[in-house]
Amino acid sequence: MNVLIFLAFGCSDLHDHWNSLQSDRAFEALRRKLCSILGSTITTASVLLAISVAFVSTASPLPYLDYSTPTPYCLLFMSLMLAIIAILTSGSSMMRWLHTDRRWIQKQLKQGRFLVVFHLLSIIVPIFFVVCSLNCLVSAMLTAGLSSHSTASRAVTAFCLIIYVLNIGTILMEAVWKYHARRQPISPALPC
Repeated sequence: MNVLIFLAFGCSDLHDHWNSLQSDRAFEALRRKLCSILGSTITTASVLLAISVAFVSTASPLPYLDYSTPTPYCLLFMSLMLAIIAILTSGSSMMRWLHTDRRWIQKQLKQGRFLVVFHLLSIIVPIFFVVCSLNCLVSAMLTAGLSSHSTASRAVTAFCLIIYVLNIGTILMEAVWKYHARRQPISPALPC
């Protein structure tokens, strides 16, 4: 549950989020932040959708990078579908956040664990679908590049794969570090 709280709000536990629901000013700042995140998610999903549609609807202009074979094509189509789902879930979550008030959310959070999880998932699920869509798109291009008959194309694709894996690893390590840094209590200053 704490991981969901960290992913949704960037705070270590639900008490920090509860504190933001105690005043109208803090709630408006939270609402603005979450709507900004959801707006960015919609924009990213729209770009992924446009790229996936372009790849699915056109033939490969390069003979050595054929993405119309079954595996890359299936991954591109999955990317397209996940991008559509991300747009829909982001839009519905944004409408929920735009038309809610803090007392209603407080009442929801007091009622039980199920509604708390739903509250957290309204932020995390759209981002999850965008990440899955991006990974399907990248996997399709990597599959097309690695199955190419051109040695140069396979070498460039392998280099891009290494860069991609290093990038994902760095992002995950930073997220884990931030999560653990927020979970650890601040130690008192040592006397001199």
